Amino acid sequence: MRIAILHGPNLNLLGVREPEKYGHQSLNDLYEHLQNSFSDIEFDFFQSNHEGELIDQLHAWRGNIDGLVINPGGLAHSSVSLADAIKLLPNPTIEVHITNVFAREAFRHTLVTASACMGCISGLGTAGY
Repeated sequence: MRIAILHGPNLNLLGVREPEKYGHQSLNDLYEHLQNSFSDIEFDFFQSNHEGELIDQLHAWRGNIDGLVINPGGLAHSSVSLADAIKLLPNPTIEVHITNVFAREAFRHTLVTASACMGCISGLGTAGY
């Protein structure tokens, strides 16, 4: 089984950016934890701070993965283009947010990209993955 993990803007700074909200685990720590915890799964990891690169990666994965876990970061609240690219995947997609977006600013309560996903996990830290 091949699962893709896609991270959007600023998630490359996990462990450094607001650790009181996002924790002290780096993105590489998270990737290593997933690989060690699910050794029977082949993972593809990708992170970019650029919306177009995320969309291009989703297009490249089309037909080549069995499922997607996406944390689109701040693009979750605004990117119709990213939502449309998720809809092009024939595979189940789960959106993950490390923080509870519904306990934060009101503008974070709208998740445009989540509408393209099978489900959404929010507020469980990196355990949500």
